[in-house]
Amino acid sequence: MIVIADGGSTKTNWCLINEAGRKIYFNTEGYNPYFSKGDYIVKSLNETLPDHLEREKLTAVYYYGAGCSTPANVKIVADAMQLVFTNATIFVGHDLLASSRALLGNEPGFAAILGTGTNSCLYDGSEITMNIDSLGYFLGDEGSGSYIGKRILSDYMKGYMPKGLREAFYDNYALTNEDIFDNIYNKPLPNRFCASFSKFLYDFKDSYEDYTFATIDYAFTAFFEALVIHYPNYKDHKLNCVGSVGYSFRDILSIVADRYEMGVGKIIRSPIDDLVHYHLELAPKA
Repeated sequence: MIVIADGGSTKTNWCLINEAGRKIYFNTEGYNPYFSKGDYIVKSLNETLPDHLEREKLTAVYYYGAGCSTPANVKIVADAMQLVFTNATIFVGHDLLASSRALLGNEPGFAAILGTGTNSCLYDGSEITMNIDSLGYFLGDEGSGSYIGKRILSDYMKGYMPKGLREAFYDNYALTNEDIFDNIYNKPLPNRFCASFSKFLYDFKDSYEDYTFATIDYAFTAFFEALVIHYPNYKDHKLNCVGSVGYSFRDILSIVADRYEMGVGKIIRSPIDDLVHYHLELAPKA
């Protein structure tokens, strides 16, 4: 039995392929090693993995995760996984590689993540060949849920948000400026806190089309300006994207891509189904 997992900063999607070849899906929270250390990962998995999962029977775990881009971070996650899945061979890779394999399979191209965070790369059909660092929540992540959330929070706190939308925001969250500062500067996982408000904007997008378009267009334009246009010959590639933000606002993403003369390819919310297909049908056999 093997398990394949795609882990973002907010949520991890898992798929167990059992001895009969049946696929069983489940979710846990996300484990970004920049924010979640090994003991926390072990504790969370022990508390949230399904009771029916026979961990001792697993032979391999393929875990792709946000933040798993350096040897030190890979080790944090791999060591934690080994403590939970004691008999399995553990593979830990970057979530950007998972997205590339899900979006492109064995074909070369451009792949991006627009979820809680942002990432992008060129992929040769097997491995990532070029990646411009998005610099994370504090310094970059243009186009991501956290980037959009920061803009929403700023507009709310400064009074720039349309009056009716601002009232709806307070009705939903009852946050004061002091509460927001506390969540961002004093509490854990500020990136996840900010990203959560992109869903609020999506829920009200039909009622506040102009504000939604301006906010999302600003974020996706920043994504192109900070990252996409700096890849060589980017116009020769299609924009392939995975993530809840890219998928939810794919109409605006397509408009921005067209503005930069880049065609749009595959846009999906989650890579897990295509990633499972890759491992079962396309991955090189050991």
